[in-house]
Amino acid sequence: MGKVAQFALHPLEFRAALQLKNLHPRDQLNEGPSLKRCWELLKITSRSFAAVIEELHPELRNVIMLFYLVLRALDTVEDDMTIDQAIKVPLLRSFHEKLLTKDFTFNGNAPTEKDRCVLVEFDQILIEYHKLKEEYQDVIKDITLQMGNGMADYIENEEFNAKGLLTKKDYDLYCYYVAGLVGDGLTRLIVLAKFGDSKLYKDRQHLIGMGLFLQKTNIIRDYEEDQRDGRSFWPKEIWGNYTNDLSSFLDPKNEQQGLYCISELVVNALEHVIDVLQYLSLIEDQSSFNFCSIPQVMAIATLELVYQNPEVFKRNIKIRKGTTCWLILNSRKFDDVVRIFRSYIRKIHHKSTPNDPNYLKIGQLCGKIEQFIESIYPHDIPEGVTLKGNEVYDQVLKRSKFDAKIEPVISKENFEVNLVLGVVGLSVVFLLSKLVL
Repeated sequence: MGKVAQFALHPLEFRAALQLKNLHPRDQLNEGPSLKRCWELLKITSRSFAAVIEELHPELRNVIMLFYLVLRALDTVEDDMTIDQAIKVPLLRSFHEKLLTKDFTFNGNAPTEKDRCVLVEFDQILIEYHKLKEEYQDVIKDITLQMGNGMADYIENEEFNAKGLLTKKDYDLYCYYVAGLVGDGLTRLIVLAKFGDSKLYKDRQHLIGMGLFLQKTNIIRDYEEDQRDGRSFWPKEIWGNYTNDLSSFLDPKNEQQGLYCISELVVNALEHVIDVLQYLSLIEDQSSFNFCSIPQVMAIATLELVYQNPEVFKRNIKIRKGTTCWLILNSRKFDDVVRIFRSYIRKIHHKSTPNDPNYLKIGQLCGKIEQFIESIYPHDIPEGVTLKGNEVYDQVLKRSKFDAKIEPVISKENFEVNLVLGVVGLSVVFLLSKLVL
């Protein structure tokens, strides 16, 4: 379906796409050549991610941009199957040491590797990396050390290479290395910048849950692509309940069992939702909140999309771009993020069927999440009565003060977009009337 048709069927998404154009990019006037090139490299590797990073507070904008590029470089080494293991593994394990240099580059990727430019021009990244505060450099270096060793461990793990992930514990550990470590680093950076409550990093279950929720959602969605590439990330402890061969779900006759398997994977992912919401309630800087909330609302929307969806076995499915715009614009306040989660949780619950062996688990988990949401946004509280002994509720009240600051900005944006749409609408009516006459 074309974009025009999609927007015609989903006018609120069209409005969101128009409003999103009003977000302001960074000021580029005082950027040197190496910093400009780093931003260009970021846009080459991930244009959508670059747009989100550009909106960050200046204190963390370049820090997180460079953090992303360093990890992208690491990932580009790990992903390239043309690099000999004898070169790849030592490079991954020592990559954090390259951050101590000023001129490291790597030209050993295949010419077809789409992100090879990040390694070829890594010296540009190093120039800017060494300009960061020392504490920020230390975080990036530490996460690079842990992630590089984690990647190398999996490459050298013969059982993993032969059989994939076996247990749910293996699944969690893999997702932690791939995404949880990123969340660990981002959280430390946010706390160092004093943009979040100190509890943000102390309760590691929440930050780990953030990464695992994102990665597990992506792993469910990417089944067909991973199978095509000869990779396997669904844990056997789950898929083994429905088939003896993970690739069998590609056959339409096994579709129903495949959908049941997705249901159990969705249950597994939903277990992290409460951690996600608790984590987000602790962020106290608006741009950092946006940066963290946007991927999470995308994830819950994607999880609802893949649930009970046989297209997962045929292609890589994604939420509409218009939906993406709408989610971005409506995830700037914590209460709005909670509404988005509740909406998609209810959709998932509504889609579940009694024939599904995971029907009760889905219902129980959705109910648990709804109950948690009710505990932080309770209804029918008598006037003058305050809740006591609910630490999360108290944190949400604190968070609401930050949400109040963004309200005028959102109202102004809405007014400006409504004005533009009104002018466009009147112009269309005028032109149509001329044509009729």
